[in-house]
Amino acid sequence: MSMNRFGFDFKHLKGDLFGGLTAGIVALPLALAFGVSSGLGPSAGLYGAIFISFFAALFGGTNTQISGPTAPMTAVSMVIIAGIVATFDGDVSKALPAILTVFLLSGIFQIGLGFMGLGKYIKYIPYPVVSGFMTAIGVIILITQILPALGYYPKEDAQFVEQYKPFAEEIILDNILKEEAGEGILVLEDFKETIKRAEQISQDQILKESQTLAGKDASGILGSIKVLPRALKNINWLELILALATIFIIYGFKRITKAVPSTLVALLVMSGVAIGFNLDYRPIEQIPSGLPIPNWGIFTEFSLSSVTPYIFTAITLSLLGAIDSLLTSVVADNMTKTKHNPNKELVGQGIGNSIAALFGGIPGAGATIRTVVNINAGGKTKLSGMIAGVLLLVILLALGPIASKIPAAVLAGILITVGIGVMDYKGLKAIPHMPRAEVVILLVVLILSSVWNLVYAVGIGLVIASLMFMKKIGDLTAEKSDVKSLEEESWKDEIGFPKELKEEVFIKHIKGPLFFGSTNDFQQLAMQIPKTASAVIIRMGRVPYMDQSGLYAMEDVIVDLAKQGIKVLLVNLNEQPKYMMERIDIIPDLIPNNHLFGSFNECLVWVKDNIPDEYGPEDVV
Repeated sequence: MSMNRFGFDFKHLKGDLFGGLTAGIVALPLALAFGVSSGLGPSAGLYGAIFISFFAALFGGTNTQISGPTAPMTAVSMVIIAGIVATFDGDVSKALPAILTVFLLSGIFQIGLGFMGLGKYIKYIPYPVVSGFMTAIGVIILITQILPALGYYPKEDAQFVEQYKPFAEEIILDNILKEEAGEGILVLEDFKETIKRAEQISQDQILKESQTLAGKDASGILGSIKVLPRALKNINWLELILALATIFIIYGFKRITKAVPSTLVALLVMSGVAIGFNLDYRPIEQIPSGLPIPNWGIFTEFSLSSVTPYIFTAITLSLLGAIDSLLTSVVADNMTKTKHNPNKELVGQGIGNSIAALFGGIPGAGATIRTVVNINAGGKTKLSGMIAGVLLLVILLALGPIASKIPAAVLAGILITVGIGVMDYKGLKAIPHMPRAEVVILLVVLILSSVWNLVYAVGIGLVIASLMFMKKIGDLTAEKSDVKSLEEESWKDEIGFPKELKEEVFIKHIKGPLFFGSTNDFQQLAMQIPKTASAVIIRMGRVPYMDQSGLYAMEDVIVDLAKQGIKVLLVNLNEQPKYMMERIDIIPDLIPNNHLFGSFNECLVWVKDNIPDEYGPEDVV
């Protein structure tokens, strides 16, 4: 297999090397931060960045794209991880195979989307939906990172956890009863076994369950806001100073130079200060040293029942990754004056996400900032993304133990700046000037995403946007479509129609698609035609498309007119509506081929020859 089959071009090796190295360095702090934010730890973020960057570049359809964990993908992953961990009694290690299976499915679905050729449809997602979603992502990341920035961890607040003990005991007892019911030993006559098992419950078990409940209750935006008063009473000032200093450096260093990524500078400076001065700070979780190892538990511990509830979530995660990646591909196209292959890009992203899941990485997508950095540093081909992935692997192998000493508050500070940066200020500023319907969509998606569920919020936003669009198009079609008698010439070529036939011939103008949003108005046609009519000319030249609903509405109207002995003449029938009408034999059964005309003049000749003047002016009541 030649290297050219993958689209390699070593002519730009120097630019690709600089682009890949720069993008990899920019990706490092974000990968660690997103890993921590997801709930799987910094190594999961790093593994995701390594594998997605390398394989999405190798198999993808956008030459300069740098992929890895992104804010939207992490926000959705966070929800999935928290949900699955809760079903495994708060034990992340037990829940990991199920979590990674969902991520693997998401990658496989993405490959499927690419093979089905659905990449080109992503562009039809309305801007208000994207805007509301991106702003919600920013709000979620910003608010959920306030607690770690204050150095407050609800699970470690003994007083807060204590209030969950009664609920924890109830859950543990409920589990014992369910076990006994499953074993067939739960009977009213003999509760000895239940009492025996209940006596074996340790305080540690109750504490662990209480911490799980406390963590769950304090997660997300609403949970974070709920415990914020407690966090403000229990501020760890060292952690807060580390987080604030990180934020200050990220924004401040950009004013000095943008040649060096300010996020990396903040990470190195603040970690250096914390380690160098031997401060009593909270480090991130241990990053395993050595090569990443596949998590075979995905296959050996596979349980359909634990994954089935998340099939829909995996599909939506794959769709989100597709949107995220292809929006970045458009940015890359604009900067490089090239054209990406959307379906190939989806296959590449799917392969990257699938392999990352096998190795315990969180899902990702094309990352706009990293892609822009790559292009500006000279990246031209797929090699740049692959080099970024290799660099992160080298950092993992060489600096894993050192990276494990990074303060958690520094990553919280980095994430707060990510949250602020990812919000769509352009969309928010435009709210006063946007149509009311679009403002409603934006706000619905923003609010529901923030306080309820990201995935469902986008779905609801799309449904509302689609319904509003359909209503608008239906209204426009109805507004521009009309029935005219020959006295009220509507179009220029109708001038000169025989006046003596004004009672016998009526003209129906249809302007716009005839679809389910406009059928109701179209069906009023039969009622608008006077009883004196012998023929109705339906002008179809401005009907580009007809759906099944429009087709049956047309059939109903033609049948009604036929019952009254009124002939229907069609002018300028376009290819798609004609095909639809032939499919159910409206043509030629209800409308013979000699009643189809390529122009109004042809129709006029036929009318003069075939429609007699039955009503003089004195006959019309």
